[in-house]
Amino acid sequence: MESRDLLLTAFDNVEEVVRRSVDGIDPALLNERLDPDANTIAWLVWHLTRVQDDHVAEVAGTEQAYTADGWADRFGLPFEPGAIGYGFSSADVAATVVTDPQLLVEYHAEVHRRTAAFLRTLSAEDLDRVVDERWDPPVTLGVRLLSVIGDDLQHAGQAAIVRGVLERR
Repeated sequence: MESRDLLLTAFDNVEEVVRRSVDGIDPALLNERLDPDANTIAWLVWHLTRVQDDHVAEVAGTEQAYTADGWADRFGLPFEPGAIGYGFSSADVAATVVTDPQLLVEYHAEVHRRTAAFLRTLSAEDLDRVVDERWDPPVTLGVRLLSVIGDDLQHAGQAAIVRGVLERR
């Protein structure tokens, strides 16, 4: 099995958890918080998708789907188009209001499609390419992609848990 096939499978797993966390959900639950400072399902899925879109576009040398394909306008959030959710306050999370679950599913599906297309172009040697020298040691493409997968799976799992708790209330 090629390294890119493992990465594709991991990103497929992210998309599956995102879809299960959002598909068919009562839209009222997307922005509900388990406590006053908890992350919402809308924020978790938007953020994990923004991170994947931002980080993969950077290493692929492409524009993000969020800006290139009009997703920023469709979401209409009160943040700069380059915002990905890092450093967001509780008030910022509350301002990440999404009323249509399909918007989250479709944006994630587009980012996943772009990610998969990029991964299919990679060789094992490509994964050793340094993509960020701001760290010690410098970050390789393989490490960056694994970092995105780890972050995405954690947030997707959190969204699934929040949905389960909210639906049982």
